[in-house]
Amino acid sequence: MRTPDMFIGAIGTFLPPLVSVEWAVERGLYPAEDVEAHELGGTAIAGDLPAPEMALRAAQQAVTRWGGSPTEFDLLLYASTWHQGPDGWPPQSYLQRHLVGGDLLALEIRQGCNGLFSAMELASSHLAAVQERGSALLVAADNYGTPLIDRWRMGPGFIGGDAASAVVLTKKPGFARLRSVCSRTMTAAESLHRGAEPLFPPSITLGRPTDFSARIGQQFATRSPASLAMAEVGEQTTKLVDQALAEAGIGIGDITRVSFMNYSREVVEQRVMASWGLPMSRSTWDYGRTLGHCGASDTILSFDHLVRTGELGPGDHILMLGTAPGVVLSCVVVEVLESPSWVR
Repeated sequence: MRTPDMFIGAIGTFLPPLVSVEWAVERGLYPAEDVEAHELGGTAIAGDLPAPEMALRAAQQAVTRWGGSPTEFDLLLYASTWHQGPDGWPPQSYLQRHLVGGDLLALEIRQGCNGLFSAMELASSHLAAVQERGSALLVAADNYGTPLIDRWRMGPGFIGGDAASAVVLTKKPGFARLRSVCSRTMTAAESLHRGAEPLFPPSITLGRPTDFSARIGQQFATRSPASLAMAEVGEQTTKLVDQALAEAGIGIGDITRVSFMNYSREVVEQRVMASWGLPMSRSTWDYGRTLGHCGASDTILSFDHLVRTGELGPGDHILMLGTAPGVVLSCVVVEVLESPSWVR
């Protein structure tokens, strides 16, 4: 999807304290053999700080950096991958009450780890549809420190991390331009993250732990159609990136940095960087390996880090990639236009 005249006014993040994998190994939480195999450094742990409160703090930072009023927003989209609070309660309402007010359209996006990418696509269309609409607030937050999920053994090649992020998407000039956002669904792989579990009653209502490693392992052990379909993920990712670059009007040689989800080195290298012959130094893996896989916030956390440290500057492009259950592949191209005032 081409996104002409869509800008990023500011971004905000909230990152709780980090703990090392060595700390987890000493306590029997993380397998010692996985330290060398995956080369992950640690993860962010928020304790009992609720995800909606983290989302609020990231959003407040984004609004402050932007310099506009939170009442200016025409849309609020809240992306999550894990439970946010009392079941049946919408977490976006927490931000409406404490930050943006009550008259705008506010929705929760349950698109897994690609939630913010989907939010960018939906928000771009929403803002472009009506001339008077100007800006949208997109947030993501998760806290995995709950019963029924083990962050240290959550899935193959990653550790669950707690964090929040926020993006101000606007038609007004911003420090960066959203050049394109694309997604592609591999429907044949739908059951990969479902495994052999029944659809009803939902496993969480039975007190059954969520274990993506077990579900995915079951699919590959039985050579299910979903597992066989995953052989095409490289080809589908290449097509997706080619589409996003074409819509942005640039080539892979114009990309300064690549941000993928905070997975193990081998996943990032084999699934993303090697496909275009790019060195790992062009990725954000070295930073992301210390944070854990923070739901839908991974790429924005890395984007914020690159901007604050000056590793991305005016004229640079960043390619952001993600995958989510479904299986959904998403890609965003962003061009940095200027060093934002909150960095200077």
